[in-house]
Amino acid sequence: MPPVARPKINEYSPLVPRFWHGMPAHVWFPLLAKNGFRISPSRWPLAISVSLFTASTAMMSLAQRLFFGKAIANTTIERPPIFVLGHWRSGTTLLHEYLSLDDRLASPTTFQCFAPWHFLLTEGLVTRFGGFLLPEKRPMDNMKAGWALPQEDEFALMNLGAPTPYLRILFPNHPVPYMDTLSTQDFEPAHLESWKRHLDWFLKAVTYKTQKRLLLKSPPHTGRVGILRGMYPDAKFVHITRDPRKLYPSTLKLWNSLDTVQSLQSTTEPSQLQAFVIQSLKSMYSAFEIDRASLAPDQLIEVTYEELIADPVAVVGRIYDQLEMGSYDDVRKRLTERVQSEKNYQTNKLELSPEEEAFVLNEWHDYAARYGYLR
Repeated sequence: MPPVARPKINEYSPLVPRFWHGMPAHVWFPLLAKNGFRISPSRWPLAISVSLFTASTAMMSLAQRLFFGKAIANTTIERPPIFVLGHWRSGTTLLHEYLSLDDRLASPTTFQCFAPWHFLLTEGLVTRFGGFLLPEKRPMDNMKAGWALPQEDEFALMNLGAPTPYLRILFPNHPVPYMDTLSTQDFEPAHLESWKRHLDWFLKAVTYKTQKRLLLKSPPHTGRVGILRGMYPDAKFVHITRDPRKLYPSTLKLWNSLDTVQSLQSTTEPSQLQAFVIQSLKSMYSAFEIDRASLAPDQLIEVTYEELIADPVAVVGRIYDQLEMGSYDDVRKRLTERVQSEKNYQTNKLELSPEEEAFVLNEWHDYAARYGYLR
């Protein structure tokens, strides 16, 4: 029986789920208080709707703990996870979705990241009948959206109450919280303990449900390789890079798109966002260049967005070979079909002025030089 077709709701409606709708009261209300309840008048209906929703989140969370708490705690992550690394807008989502065509792997879904507290109880029902609540495409790049598609586990961490800079989405005009969590070397000890506990619990919960090897993608993990390897010693890492002159405007568009729909503040201060984007890459890659030295050749492979777009089948095949991920035959067939179906897809055309280009190459010089984008 196919899902029931229902009319789409305007994406600005308070009824449309935001990434942080899954926060329980003990995460949500302290967050509002910490930010002085400085919510734009037009966003108060949204804040009220989420506040009312926290009661049901608490009940479903309690039920999940009662039914599945012991099973999750007893779950072991036996097969080393595979992490897709790279700055926002470097092609991590595309690469993640290509790799997820392997049915031997499992990635956290959008719903699991939206509702980590109770997805074991509610995912089937919501994904079957609640598809009308989401837009058909992502606002920043027109890629397909959906409850069952692979998603960044960083959103699950945010909803669980772990320290993450993704909390800037709610209050983009305030100082970005937890910037230390973008770097292995800068992580504050108290934040690290909480972050590791929440991540491990979530990965165990997804493993319990899927019983598969995990494929994970979250740009902030780029600066956490040392921590992730400490938690999962045999983990594999796929790192993707892109021309910084494309990364910068695309990342600004990403966060502006998220702020427009997701934020509790109606406008975003451009200089604040620009500073966040510039500093994030510096923090993540300063840590990555240190952490990568401890990885074996079969643990890390690097690809570029440009070569992935040019020949995705060959690039993904190279990833399978170097990381020793098993047979590529079935994945090659599925990927070839997908690439053919997307051959008319058009990426956003974002251009920089000569002054902006000089600014980006100066601020991100080390990245541009190391990965060959100064030529």
